[in-house]
Amino acid sequence: MMTDMGIAAPLAAALAAKGYETLTAVQSAVLAEGVAGRDALVSAQTGSGKTVAFGLAIAPEILGGSDQLLYADTPLALIIAPTRELAQQVARELEWLYGTAGARIATCVGGMDYRTEKRALERGAHIVVGTPGRLRDHIERHSLDLSGLRAAVLDEADEMLDLGFREDLEFILEAAPEDRRTLMFSATVPKEIAELARTFQRDALRIQAQGEAKQHVDIEYRALSVAVRDKEHAIFNALRFYEARTAIVFCKTRANVNHLLARMGNRGFQVVALSGELSQSERMHALQALRDGRARVCIATDVAARGIDLPGLELVIHADLPTNSEVLLHRSGRTGRAGQKGVSALIVVPAEFRKAQRLLQGAKVVAEWGSAPSADDVQEKDDARLLEHSALTLPAGEEAPLAAALLDRFGAEQVAAAFVRLWREGRSAPEVLSDALPPAAPAAPRERGEFGPAVWFSISVGRSGRAEARWLLPKICDAGGIAKDSIGAIRVQEDQTFVQIAEAVAGRFKATQEIDNGLVMDRLPGEPSLDRPERAPRAPRATTPREPRPVREPREERAYTPKPPRIVEDDPAAPPVERKPYAPREEAPRKPYPKREDGERKPYAKREDSDRKPYAPREDAPRKPYAKREEGERQPYAKREAPEGERKPRWAAGDKPKSAGYKSHGGGEGKPGRATGYKSHSAEGTGFKPRGDGDRPVRPYAAKAEGSEARPYAKKAAPKAAGAKSFGAEKKPFAKARPAAPRSDARDTSQRFVPPKRPKS
Repeated sequence: MMTDMGIAAPLAAALAAKGYETLTAVQSAVLAEGVAGRDALVSAQTGSGKTVAFGLAIAPEILGGSDQLLYADTPLALIIAPTRELAQQVARELEWLYGTAGARIATCVGGMDYRTEKRALERGAHIVVGTPGRLRDHIERHSLDLSGLRAAVLDEADEMLDLGFREDLEFILEAAPEDRRTLMFSATVPKEIAELARTFQRDALRIQAQGEAKQHVDIEYRALSVAVRDKEHAIFNALRFYEARTAIVFCKTRANVNHLLARMGNRGFQVVALSGELSQSERMHALQALRDGRARVCIATDVAARGIDLPGLELVIHADLPTNSEVLLHRSGRTGRAGQKGVSALIVVPAEFRKAQRLLQGAKVVAEWGSAPSADDVQEKDDARLLEHSALTLPAGEEAPLAAALLDRFGAEQVAAAFVRLWREGRSAPEVLSDALPPAAPAAPRERGEFGPAVWFSISVGRSGRAEARWLLPKICDAGGIAKDSIGAIRVQEDQTFVQIAEAVAGRFKATQEIDNGLVMDRLPGEPSLDRPERAPRAPRATTPREPRPVREPREERAYTPKPPRIVEDDPAAPPVERKPYAPREEAPRKPYPKREDGERKPYAKREDSDRKPYAPREDAPRKPYAKREEGERQPYAKREAPEGERKPRWAAGDKPKSAGYKSHGGGEGKPGRATGYKSHSAEGTGFKPRGDGDRPVRPYAAKAEGSEARPYAKKAAPKAAGAKSFGAEKKPFAKARPAAPRSDARDTSQRFVPPKRPKS
């Protein structure tokens, strides 16, 4: 039957062995006429059998018309998945699907040993399944060759784009041949997926399987409205109420996963966690524990649980609401697979009622609103399961003698009670929740002021305490476990605030209740007086009608005209007061300056009795001319001739220091030079002999005869620095100088000064 649908014989045999009688909608769509060999963009709901669908779709490229596969130097097909768990799950599905055909399948996922994956690729793999990051790593290290690739499949393409794998996907697809076949499978097709399909696909078919963006018929959606303080207890009661074989709880962050894992572990739940901070081995052990039945509850984030398929998953709990409707469908799609029934429960607090409604409306699903299972509901459900337990219906076998002994010794009632206690002992006790909240149905718009029956409360804070309505609103909702729709007017006064609460939920508040640190909420017997004190009415301001403004004349012809008087009526009953126009003040005649009479002060007069003569300019007296000195008055400068014995003798060459003759060096008679402490600057210890001392006459300098040879340089007895190699005794002596060439311009140097020779040390 499967072969008649165009399925290869090895694959048809594998499907029959797996128990497939008919194909799903998406599996039939990829095998339709005209799809073979073409690129396709396929969208189908989660859990519709997409893995087997693209396994059947790429069979012509892998098998090539034969029933058995031979050795492959390079991979024939590449499957790219967003997460490690999904990649390994796809590899397991393809192993049984292509097992009869002899296909070798290699996985390349992060967190696994790179060397093991490289050896598997070197041995030859027909199909490679991996995550984008690890596949790119193998390509860059030249351990994965895509030159012979015939088909590429992108599973959960929308999730890979959300996780930021677009650059890696482009790198991988560019490394593959251009004539390959590219298939994209996704639960939703946003515009990013459509753009990626246009870039890497050629004339792609758009296949929309039946049931996309449509409510799963095998999933029951429930929205549980709970108070904020009862959120975790509602999750525990939901798990106990449904008693699913396998359940998964979704959280937003890793911190929420770890917190809920610790709380549920303390209550005796068999629970494991899946989050990004776990290693690959820890994640694999967690999934294996769920498949083996050693764990029954999995707490995971959206990314970690994307695409995983857990057998017997019957319950999905949204501890934190998803970010959008697509994520809601992906989460819920973990259950209700292969014709099985499942439940998707949303835990909704009052502040998230509207968000939950938008998510359900965007996902086009209808949820049943209600309260979370109470402790009585959980207990009643447990009792029903106990009465329906299969152990009570089985006939007595080898246990009959012991059962009879128990009845004889303890009685039937005591034995039954013990059975009930043992049944409840291994289960977490149900939690007591607050009163059930009313379902959050969409409320019709109401006019302001038509709130209905209400009760007024006062809060001990006002404007003086910087109170605001938006600050008090969440505190009131949390204190009473109510939604903000149950709160009417909030009137902030100077020292207190009045709040109007619906009469239906006013009983949740006590007569006097502390809603926060230092904030006390009191119930009022009636409606408070919120009217402001009336102010005295102001007298109407009387105004006179204004006359039309005259047309302004040109500046040259316009003459000054005073403005008309302005009449102000302060009191309507008082007669109008006419004010006089402003008139310029006339200048009064100024009084003449009174002259002083004679005798008050005498006028200034010159003194005639003064001996002082008036100032007269001095006449310039004739200056005498400069007289030159006559000769003889002063003799010109002549060299002084001192007699013998009076003049100080000159220093001899051997007695005088180098710088003793200079005043700046401190030389003088009986006073040594400034640098006489140095051997080179003093006559003492220099090795020079004074000139004319009688021991050795100074020979005049004699010019060398032409053609004479210079004497060779004599090696010193002791080197300057024996420790240094360059100055050591092992230094080679200089070579003999060549005879000097005769000079044509030789001058007579017989009268030149010849310095004394330094004696040999």
